[in-house]
Amino acid sequence: MNRTLGLFVAARMLAVATGMLMITPAVSAHGKAEAAEEQAHHHAPADEATRSAADYSIPQIKLVRADGKSVWLADEINDGRPVVMDFIYTTCTSICPMSSQTLAELQKKLGTGNSAVHLVSISIDPENDTPVRLREYAKKFGAGPTWQFYTGTLAASTAAQQAFNVYRGDKMSHTPVTLVRTAVAGSWVRIDGFTTADQLLGELRDSVASASERHVH
Repeated sequence: MNRTLGLFVAARMLAVATGMLMITPAVSAHGKAEAAEEQAHHHAPADEATRSAADYSIPQIKLVRADGKSVWLADEINDGRPVVMDFIYTTCTSICPMSSQTLAELQKKLGTGNSAVHLVSISIDPENDTPVRLREYAKKFGAGPTWQFYTGTLAASTAAQQAFNVYRGDKMSHTPVTLVRTAVAGSWVRIDGFTTADQLLGELRDSVASASERHVH
């Protein structure tokens, strides 16, 4: 009787152990699938960039530039220069590096005319993106003095994102958006999806040429 009971218990333990072994990989695979799906949702590039015109009211939001200086967003953007702007965060692994690389290429293509264009990158993760981190990030992409990075409070960053209709609830849900404005009183060109340096240069060409002519004369 004891031997029979012992065999029964051993069989039950083996069944449980086998079941656990069967379940564990399934749970792990499910977890990996969820992670892969989240990563794909976050990093999947748009098939085609969409260009549209938009008008935005720029509120006076206090941000902190990468050099540590507190500034007002509207004052920074409305300094008379054409503006190319995007929204990034330094720990992003795909969308932001691609967007930043595009601005780096634009900066290079502008050549001597790059001082006439204000490149603006605003962090959507200000709680982690300190001015020091932004400076390190800027250095990685070879940002010159006219390409400036901004952080601030979470409320300020959220307000800036909402002002330009790029707020998506959290940083993991953000999408690539680049905004171009060639004159203070003009409309913005909004590019949803991944743009190129050549496309941005085309948007800026007339205003940069005009600025160069004014500088010569």
